[in-house]
Amino acid sequence: MAKRIGLLGGTFDPVHIGHMRSVLEVVDVLALDELRLMPCAQPLHRDKPQVSARQRFEMVHLAVEGIPLLVADARELTRDQPSYTIDILELIRTELAEDDQLFLLLGWDAFCVLPSWYRWQELLHYCHILVLQRQDVDNKLPDALCSLLATQSVNDPSAMTGPNGSIAFVWQTQLAVSATQIRQLLARGKSVRFLVPDAVLAYINAHGLYCALH
Repeated sequence: MAKRIGLLGGTFDPVHIGHMRSVLEVVDVLALDELRLMPCAQPLHRDKPQVSARQRFEMVHLAVEGIPLLVADARELTRDQPSYTIDILELIRTELAEDDQLFLLLGWDAFCVLPSWYRWQELLHYCHILVLQRQDVDNKLPDALCSLLATQSVNDPSAMTGPNGSIAFVWQTQLAVSATQIRQLLARGKSVRFLVPDAVLAYINAHGLYCALH
């Protein structure tokens, strides 16, 4: 039977409850066999993270520990140059069976700028795209994405068939939390309890992370 694998990349600087709630909802909606969280070593579309890739991976590993179907993927840590999403998808595809389904999770903001990504038109050759949608977004999509949605989108994410090629939106529980907010609170010496998993908070405190803005 074909497997259903999800993939969420990001800086995870740090991983927080918004990330965790999003992936759990996707696992539930699509009945995934596995969802991998993959910290980027050198992000292409964001500022340089405040802490190392190894530390961000260790926080993700702590966050998913003991949670069924969630996995921390460390493959980015071995790369010495920025990674393009298409490169990662090509690599993962070589590890899967031909009929396995691969789902790339993208936040709404990332999806809106997708045409600026390297070889973005080829992404659907390797995966389905799941856009994590919130009730409060009203960005206008670029024409290139409107055209893509007109031909490749499906209304029901659970009805996506085949190993790749479709786009669907997954409505998310709205949580007003961001990594930027968490870093700012920590830099001011404020508590971030319940904004990050307890194990992640313990790691941040033990290593003195985010204790001052840079």
